[in-house]
Amino acid sequence: MNHTDLEQDVIIVGAGLAGLKAALELQQAGKRVRVLEARDRVGGRSMPGEIAGQTIDLGGQWVGPQQTLLLEQASALGVKTLSQYTAGASILSLDDNVSTFTSDIPKLPFLSLMELALLQRRWNKEMRSLPVTAEPWLAAKARQWDSQTLESWILKHVHTRGAREFARTITRAVLCAEPRQVSYLCFLEYLRQGESLESLIGIEGGAQQDKFAGGAWQIPQRMAAQLGDSVQLDSPVHAVEQHHDGVSVISNGHTYRARHLIMAIPPVLAAKIRYNQPLPAKRNALLERMPMGSVIKIHVAYERAFWRLRGLNGGVVSNNRVFNVVFDQSLDDDGMGVLVGFIDADHAIAMSATDEATRRQQVISDLVHYFGPDAAHPIAYVEQDWTAEPWSRGCYVAHTAPGVITSFGDTLREPCGRIHWAGTETATRWCGYLDGALQSGIRAAQEVLNR
Repeated sequence: MNHTDLEQDVIIVGAGLAGLKAALELQQAGKRVRVLEARDRVGGRSMPGEIAGQTIDLGGQWVGPQQTLLLEQASALGVKTLSQYTAGASILSLDDNVSTFTSDIPKLPFLSLMELALLQRRWNKEMRSLPVTAEPWLAAKARQWDSQTLESWILKHVHTRGAREFARTITRAVLCAEPRQVSYLCFLEYLRQGESLESLIGIEGGAQQDKFAGGAWQIPQRMAAQLGDSVQLDSPVHAVEQHHDGVSVISNGHTYRARHLIMAIPPVLAAKIRYNQPLPAKRNALLERMPMGSVIKIHVAYERAFWRLRGLNGGVVSNNRVFNVVFDQSLDDDGMGVLVGFIDADHAIAMSATDEATRRQQVISDLVHYFGPDAAHPIAYVEQDWTAEPWSRGCYVAHTAPGVITSFGDTLREPCGRIHWAGTETATRWCGYLDGALQSGIRAAQEVLNR
């Protein structure tokens, strides 16, 4: 390949927040970039939708005060934040027994609450022993923690039913996977990236504190607008060829050439691309062992936010119902009421195999269980099944089973020749979040510039 063949300095695969951020950073540094996106839209796991005339986020939507990159990016693009509604009590459904609570911690039997407090303290202590450089494989107890699932750890160290169920529910809510599928080290690193358990699951002061007025999806949309024609939609990448002086990328029968490539897509999709120089065995093994979580995101609209009139904030957490995590998504007190929530982990896989009518019936039945007969008659229902999205293969984030991090994890951010890796899975803070995606894009762009 001679220099005249180089159409770009850098090709970026994937127009989610990571790919778009890398492109903007490189463009600002005067580089020629091309972003190839398989979908007919930008944003990746951030996606716009609508329910009963109200614009909604079908993908990532919340932001916490610690997520400074996302807040700065939104502010620079003129996207404002709104607080998540929290006035009133939340609902806990534990083994189908419904109760309300107003603190961060639900009402559980006394011994379960005591154990839960100790559990939080232990998790936070163990997570703080992990390297801040996001290299969990270097932790003193890495091999021990990576040799067991979170479920086997729970069975060994947590003794009351309430605390065990709470621990399992948290795993499903943050990783969209069952505790038996996730290594204990993977879970601790996820906690460390989100600063603490309280910050990950919290609303006020936590990762669910605010949303974006008009939707988080506007952020990638406006980033893409700044890139103009550099972003090419409907362009899935099938193959990547590395040469001594550049890379060529094959998409829809076209060949694009550049000096470097940034791969900003989920690991499971990167594993399906053909590489003329096989990726190092360790890197390949890692890509094939990072499955995505399973989740269906659902919005349900009502004439009025009837729960607010009853002193409830719309928040629900359940350990065994199918529609198991719920938030208030209404715009104001006197207009239409909207609830947003999730079917996750095993339930998502089971429900994805049914049809929309079955899922809707199940969701309404769970909402009636939590809120009573007022919830029986919604005016609209909208779902986004992320497990069925071919260009995500799940949400919110990839996870690893025992043995993966300590065997292959050190290749996570290692360039392979001219290929650099971005995407929220490669973040060193807020992995799994939009903020982590931005961070990974900045890092990958910097790596390319340094070369």
